[in-house]
Amino acid sequence: MNYKEDYQNWLAQKELAESVKLDLQKMKNNDEEIEDAFGTQMSFGTAGMRGLMGAGMNRMNIYTVRQATEGLASYMDTLDDKQKQRGVAISFDSRYHSKEFAYETARVLGAHGIKSFVFDDIRPTPELSFTIRHLNTFAGVMITASHNPMQYNGYKIYGEDGGQMPPKASDMITTYARKASDVFTIKVANIRDLRKHQLLDVIGEDVDEAYLTNAHKVNVNHELIQEVGKDLKFVYTPLHGTGKVLCRRALENAGFKNYSIVPEQTISDPEFPTVDFPNPEFPEAFNLSIKLGKKVGADVLIATDPDADRLGAAVRQPDNSYKLMTGNQIASVLLDYILKAKQDNHELPADGIVVKSIVSTELATKIANNYNIEMKNVLTGFKYIAEQIHNFEQNHDHTFLFGFEESFGYLIKPFVRDKDAIQSTILLAEVAAYYKQQGKTLYDGLQSMYEKYGYFKEKTISKMFEGIDGKDKMAKIMNELRSNPMDSFNNSKVVALEDFATATQTNQDGSTKKINLPKSNVLKYWLEDGTWIAIRPSGTEPKVKFYIGTEDQTQAKANQRLDSYVNAVNQLIEKLTK
Repeated sequence: MNYKEDYQNWLAQKELAESVKLDLQKMKNNDEEIEDAFGTQMSFGTAGMRGLMGAGMNRMNIYTVRQATEGLASYMDTLDDKQKQRGVAISFDSRYHSKEFAYETARVLGAHGIKSFVFDDIRPTPELSFTIRHLNTFAGVMITASHNPMQYNGYKIYGEDGGQMPPKASDMITTYARKASDVFTIKVANIRDLRKHQLLDVIGEDVDEAYLTNAHKVNVNHELIQEVGKDLKFVYTPLHGTGKVLCRRALENAGFKNYSIVPEQTISDPEFPTVDFPNPEFPEAFNLSIKLGKKVGADVLIATDPDADRLGAAVRQPDNSYKLMTGNQIASVLLDYILKAKQDNHELPADGIVVKSIVSTELATKIANNYNIEMKNVLTGFKYIAEQIHNFEQNHDHTFLFGFEESFGYLIKPFVRDKDAIQSTILLAEVAAYYKQQGKTLYDGLQSMYEKYGYFKEKTISKMFEGIDGKDKMAKIMNELRSNPMDSFNNSKVVALEDFATATQTNQDGSTKKINLPKSNVLKYWLEDGTWIAIRPSGTEPKVKFYIGTEDQTQAKANQRLDSYVNAVNQLIEKLTK
């Protein structure tokens, strides 16, 4: 069936969700939109299934949610009864249709005799990760599109360890889902029947309290918070999302009483009316926080994205303006504080380890090495960090101290197995209190760190490839780079090329070395001047990401070097997309 026939098939259905009916009518005379909506299907990337809401197999709607859940349910049908009966935890964010998609998930699972534990209202993604292990469910589903614009929603599947479903299981679920090609015949159960037969439990405050009890252990120096935390001035905003449910309680439990909250952005509004993008990676997301910060004299501004797994921050500069910190800077500040505090308290374990993604800053490696702590690099996707934590626990060979990705995701304590902005908020507030006690700001702390370890600078450049042929264009770029490998870039020789698709590192002299990581469509170039460039297609969005990491002896030189590489990467993108 081609996309036009598929569209007509949807039109012919007698019982359709009202929002889907309206969307079908809107695209009636737009062949390009019909092809984009029906010409392909969404796939599971590094963080599940995510896309525009609307009609079609390439859109988020109750039918594609049912199909994905049918895949999960069919996979669970292959398990023994004991595993299957553990059920699935389900949470959702503040977006349009999120609660509806959560209950559609429960209805499909219920039709297979699988129990669901559904939150009574919006909750953060990290709490869903915690809930899986807390309730000992076999899996979890989070309905969210994270930091994407309001038109998007998504569906994340988590495994029994609380981490995102690993590739092997995810591939099996996808295979089962594809077999359910007629999405209109997927069986769904009645919600009241599920409640009657105890196949659906509603959860909420009971899990919140358990999560917050664990969160209280995140802070390192409670005496410091009692002394300085009550006077520390900072601003927090949940950007219209789930952070408001737990973050304020976690802050107050930790001892922070003097913070201000952006009132307009504490409203759970799926329109995200105060921001174009509810993404704490963007300076524009801090406009209202900056206004409030200047009013109250805040040292730091903290924002969590709509599902509260990512955290962004802006620090007050010497001229009282605010500057957004990068994800790498936030991670480095948190890591340096954790290791120093543990060392000062004689609590730094000899087998301690930090885990980061291959596209994150090497400053963190230098910090870890300074404390004789091992750094472990993994592929992009927090599930790979969660996988390492699980291995450490199974093998009893390392103590996990911190994990992060440059894309504003951090984890301090492993009672959660995904990035956790709630944990990160209360620890970053403690770091700000630490510097305040010394008469400094977080900005001063950042400068001290650079003076000690060197001036590291990073930048990520994304090239969008939307539309039906977007995936083909992205594949063409990666094929071109592999067919014509670069031996130099920006007048610096390539000393090593890591191709994670073949798990092979090729050195300048032609020698090769095996990369001990799962295969992935990523290229990383190490250059003679110490700079590295990594290129990978996003797993959840139609974009290719180009990462740059460099360093120098002064901030001015590091900025100059980064600017030259940004220009060179932009020229490369232009060449590759001609």
